[in-house]
Amino acid sequence: MSIEPAKFKIIARDAGSQARTSLLDTPHGQVHTPVFCPVGTTGTVKGILPDRLVELGCSLILANTYHLLLRPGIDVIEKIGGLHKLMAWNGPILTDSGGYQVFSLSPLTKITDASLEFASHVDGQKIRLDPAIATRIQNRLGSDIAMCLDHCPQYPCDSGQLSEAVERTILWAAECKNAHDNPSQMLFGIVQGGTDPALRKRCAEKIIEIDFDGYAIGGLGLGEGHTNMIGTLAATTPLLPVGKPRYLMGVGTPADIIAAVRLGIDIFDCVLPTRNGRNAYAFTKEGPLRLRNTAYTTDTAPIEAGCDCCCCKNFSRAAIRHYFNVGEMLGPILLSIHNIRFYQRLMTEIRSLIAENRFASWADKQMPIYYSLYNSSEGLSKKD
Repeated sequence: MSIEPAKFKIIARDAGSQARTSLLDTPHGQVHTPVFCPVGTTGTVKGILPDRLVELGCSLILANTYHLLLRPGIDVIEKIGGLHKLMAWNGPILTDSGGYQVFSLSPLTKITDASLEFASHVDGQKIRLDPAIATRIQNRLGSDIAMCLDHCPQYPCDSGQLSEAVERTILWAAECKNAHDNPSQMLFGIVQGGTDPALRKRCAEKIIEIDFDGYAIGGLGLGEGHTNMIGTLAATTPLLPVGKPRYLMGVGTPADIIAAVRLGIDIFDCVLPTRNGRNAYAFTKEGPLRLRNTAYTTDTAPIEAGCDCCCCKNFSRAAIRHYFNVGEMLGPILLSIHNIRFYQRLMTEIRSLIAENRFASWADKQMPIYYSLYNSSEGLSKKD
């Protein structure tokens, strides 16, 4: 008996913006959007047990196909019971196609319209990846949402390279759709085009013609800056079907998320909370804390007053600074927990404001504050 595919239902809309709340129903549970996904690159959100992720409010996790393909390998994952079993996570999982990691981690990538050929960053082994292979790998992993293989160009790149990446993304999307063979799994198409509105429009129109379960906007958060990002989203998001989920890949800061929600984006993922947590950097409503600073040597306050995470309820800034300074793993774990909770509290607040039709006015006030605190913040790492 086949399993019913995931469904998407819009619950509420904000009158002053394009923001909406929705319910994404998957075989592994429901996801309320707008939603932020922690990144579980190698099948785990670094240092955080799955039951803790549930306590923190996480409902959807991203796993990285490229890294899982290299280690432990798809055959191994199948033999031990699948990706959900590997991760000990019973909730929904989104897997990317691995294309971005191929381009960013392997300097020896050979790309044609037929395939990607690259050297593993682990052991130098030559690997070939094409749209059908990338799709079937995700079918076998059994994630709830799979992504098409796309060509994500570096930023900046010249117009010829950008146009070529768009055409290849369109070509590969059709091949991914044809290869997709897991009826319980959603498949999302990806819109590329850099910050060029005409290329974004062409890519969106062609991807929509192929007809996917949801649509992602890729190729942003790569150095173009907040203003260019939001301008690109403003031109691209209205082109996407209203009745299907919209996913902004790899973004971002609190200001980025608020601005994108305002334009109708539903799903986000980013390494910011965990990557920066491992580097003694904490997110708070009042601005970042860099816990290695001597100012916190005897500071008995929690990371953030009013935060309900186990870090803030049990540990002082002084204690966490001590753990980092002596190399104890508890420091990175605690700040990762707090930062994930910070993001989940933000998303809960956003959903409530949309439901109450107060999001637009709140965003007008809050987005500039978060922009000044984080988008120009030194030491904020966006790569994992």
